[in-house]
Parts: sequence; C-alpha cells; structure tokens
Amino acid sequence: MTKRHLVIATRESPLALCQAEIIKAMLISHHPHLSVDFLGITTQADKRLDVKLIEIGGKGLFVKELEEALLDGRADIAVHSMKDVPMGLPDGLVLPVIGKREEPRDAFVSNQYESIAEMPRGSSIGTSSLRRQTQLLALRQDIELRMLRGNINTRLKRLDAGDYDAIILAAAGLKRMDFDARIRSYLSVDQSLPAAGQGALGIECRQDDEHTIALIAPLNDPVTNACVTAERALCRRLGGGCSVPVAAYAQIQHEKLHLRGLVANHDGTRILRAHLTGTPDHADSIGTRVAEELIQQGAEKILREFNAI
Repeated sequence: MTKRHLVIATRESPLALCQAEIIKAMLISHHPHLSVDFLGITTQADKRLDVKLIEIGGKGLFVKELEEALLDGRADIAVHSMKDVPMGLPDGLVLPVIGKREEPRDAFVSNQYESIAEMPRGSSIGTSSLRRQTQLLALRQDIELRMLRGNINTRLKRLDAGDYDAIILAAAGLKRMDFDARIRSYLSVDQSLPAAGQGALGIECRQDDEHTIALIAPLNDPVTNACVTAERALCRRLGGGCSVPVAAYAQIQHEKLHLRGLVANHDGTRILRAHLTGTPDHADSIGTRVAEELIQQGAEKILREFNAI
C-alpha cells in the first residue's frame, strides 16, 4: 500500500518551518500525488530563551517533543537540523535519511566589520554555542563573548539594535532563509570547526513504518550520510552534545572520507585536534577512532573539567 498522506512534525521557528517546506517540496517532486501537512510544535527549548540550553536539558529539547509526536502517531516524520539531534535516538525511532548538505561553515555577521580580524579590542560577539565560544577565544582572547539565543530573525534584530558588534550563526540557516546578504564572511574550518551534522537535514520516523521509510528514501544523500555518520560517531564516543565543546567535520574527496575532530577547554587555551582518512563505508569506525585519538591526547580530562563548571 502506497501512502497518499504524510504529516511532518516540525518546530515552529521560521527556519524549522522553512526546512520542513524544503523537505515537503522534495517529497512531492518524487511523489506528485502525495499530500503533506505540518504538525507545528513549540518546544521547551524555543520557549525558554532566557537561560542557557545546557541548564534546561541541552539541544535534545529541540527534538524531544517532535519525537513524542512520532511515537504517539500524531506525525509520520520529523525534520531536524542534524546538529541538534542527540547522539542516541529513542527506542522505536530511526534516522534513515540525511539530505544533501548545505554550506557547513559558521558565518560572521556584522553591520560594522568584515571579519573577526577587523574587530577592535573589547568588541562583543553574540553566540550561545560553547563550540564556537572556545574556538573564538582561541582566535581572539581580547573580545567579549555574550550569550545569544532565539531564532535567526530574533538574533539579527538584536544585532541591528546594537546589542552586539557581531554575531556568529550557522551559514546554512542564513542561506535557507535567504539571508545570504547578511553574511560578511565565513569562518574557515581551521578557525571554527563545525558542529557534527551542521548544514544537514535529517528525517526521523518510526522504525516499523516501512511505507514511510520507502517514501522518504529518495531524499537520502549517501555522501552527506556517510560524513554525518562519522561526525556523530566521534561525538557519541566522546559523549559530546551542546554542553561540551566538541566539533567534528567530514568531507569525501576522491572516494576517501576525511574526518577532523576537535575538543577545547572553556577558554580556548587548549585545543586538541585529530584527523583520519578512510573509506566512506567505514564512516562509523573512522569517527570512533578519531575520538580515541582525542582521548589519548587528554580529551576526557578536558570534558570532565567542563562538566564540573
């Protein structure tokens, strides 16, 4: 039996809805007779913008309520930014599809300066990401980092209001929302190694829903899937989430998967790096091996200290 109707669970932020629309359009292009509805959910993470994510449960709060909608049958699939998805999924759910990656780098957004290098001493940068904070401090110990949460529109408004001299955002979200013109420059992966899964969209569904799995299968991008699998394997081995500064980024070039991993301390004065090259079909083990190399360098000690703060 072929499904004729699909319900997508999505957060109700402008970016999440935009991403759900992208997936809807792709599904209909493959299945012209399919009807698609959205189940919009305002998550606890979207409501509690006055506190740091790590204080209320981490990025997993962005997906938890969407997953509950899958498990109780209110929705067939959920669309996630892969950088927000916890490393372990609830029993009964799977992530069979990871779509083609958008720009993975972080973007520098400012109304005054072209890049971090141009900013005067004491300038302020807004970001709530520990991964970004530690790498920014490694570049510029003389800048002030300030917490910034909220959706893209909210963050841009606060920049425009003069609350910050610059903000750092994932370039992928800005591009999907047609805010390309706000990007003054990109941070190279040497300056700011991306979060695992950054720039990629994942589709989660019930493990036993074979019809839906078949329906969404054409949207999977094998290259992105292998890269994100490696990145997430690294983070899983390190126990990395938004509460610790762990970064992982993989690329496939000439049929080889190249994975870079990073662990930093709280002030960016110690940054551990590791990399490994292998075949894409060994993505999971490549991620684990890079994590093991970081552990040999002292990653677990750094992460323990961070969790104790």
